[in-house]
Amino acid sequence: MTDTIAIVTGGLRGLGRAMTIGLLGLGYRVTAVGHIKEDVADMLTLAGVSVERLLPLVADLRKPAECDRVFAETRGRFGGDPGILVNNAGLTFTFIDPTRFRREQPQRFWECGDGIIQAVMDTNYVAADQMARRAVPLMLRAGWGRVVNVTTKLDTMNRAGSSPYGPSKAALEMATEIWAKELVGTGVTVNIVNPGAGANTPGMAAEMRVRSAASTVPLLVEPGDMVAPLLFVVSRAADGVNGFRFDANNWHEGRDPKTMARPAGFVLHPEGGWTEGGQH
Repeated sequence: MTDTIAIVTGGLRGLGRAMTIGLLGLGYRVTAVGHIKEDVADMLTLAGVSVERLLPLVADLRKPAECDRVFAETRGRFGGDPGILVNNAGLTFTFIDPTRFRREQPQRFWECGDGIIQAVMDTNYVAADQMARRAVPLMLRAGWGRVVNVTTKLDTMNRAGSSPYGPSKAALEMATEIWAKELVGTGVTVNIVNPGAGANTPGMAAEMRVRSAASTVPLLVEPGDMVAPLLFVVSRAADGVNGFRFDANNWHEGRDPKTMARPAGFVLHPEGGWTEGGQH
């Protein structure tokens, strides 16, 4: 896959950094987009990362012009259009409420300010939508492509105290289902790769990390656990897989991916697997 170009949003830290390094390890060329300038240097110093195949960028993907810049700089560096888009950028619970894990009562929706609501919705949904609408026409022209969205669990989306994070991810979850239906038969697929639980990333409060470390059953998924399901979904082996979710905490090497797939969207009792055509 050395000719394939990927863009990973939120790609300079946490889950995105792990997925970026996983793609680089298989020979993909990757533009990793983040919003913190200091993360660029950290990424470049990581052992085993080839600078020739990595373009780290700082951009505010909530702004359409910044999305355009990411595509332009990707094309300028690698000489082609992306065949893979991983929509991973997101603002988490600790951005919304830094004291969340120290409070008896989670913050209620009416306690969130207008700026928080706008920032979370724009980052977690609007940015992904803007990036996908720029990437998919390029993929359709090539006759092949992958859009991978990172959402969250249904019981996180609709849990009391989850606003606006839950609603923002619910929007991307439903968009995944719609996009997959509209892309049937085109060679371009849209799927979800999720942690399946809380993730041990900089966006998770230290209290939650301590609680997870002390548990006999870890409460948090490590960023590296995202790599295996991602690499399957973007591979040619997944050409018929469209409109599904894969949770990292349910991924087992050597097991048939069909048994680990669940339809994207809000399905109360989902059945695993996909049909011959791929669409659930």
